Amino acid sequence: MRARTWLVPDAYLPAKGEGVYLGHETLCLLNVEAEPVEVWLDFFFEDRDPVEGIEVRLPPKRVLHLRLDRPLGGFEVPREVPYAIRVRASRPIGVQYSRLDVTQPNMAFLSVMAWPWEDEDA
Repeated sequence: MRARTWLVPDAYLPAKGEGVYLGHETLCLLNVEAEPVEVWLDFFFEDRDPVEGIEVRLPPKRVLHLRLDRPLGGFEVPREVPYAIRVRASRPIGVQYSRLDVTQPNMAFLSVMAWPWEDEDA
C-alpha cells in the first residue's frame, strides 16, 4: 500500500536504557518511484502544541530509516512522552514504524505499518 498521508497514532520514544542496545524508534520511508519525494513530519502531543512541517527528502527508488532518537530539523522527540506522527508526502510512499524498548531485561521490539490516511486535505 502506498499513500501520500500516513498516521502513527501510538508513538512513544522509550527511555534510552543502559548497555549495548539503545531504546529508539524508527520511521521507515520507502519510495519505489523514479522521482524524489518531499516528506513532512508532524508530531502531535497530549499536553503541548504540535510540531509540524519537519522536512525530509526521500530520493528516488530508495528507503530512508529515520531514527527518531536523533534530532530532525532542529527538533528532538522527547523521551517517555506519548505522541502521534503524521507523515505527509508529495507523492505516494510506504511508511513503517518500529520501536525498540530496552527498559526491561527482556527487551521489546515492535514494528507495524503506519495507517494510510485517504483525506487529501490532511
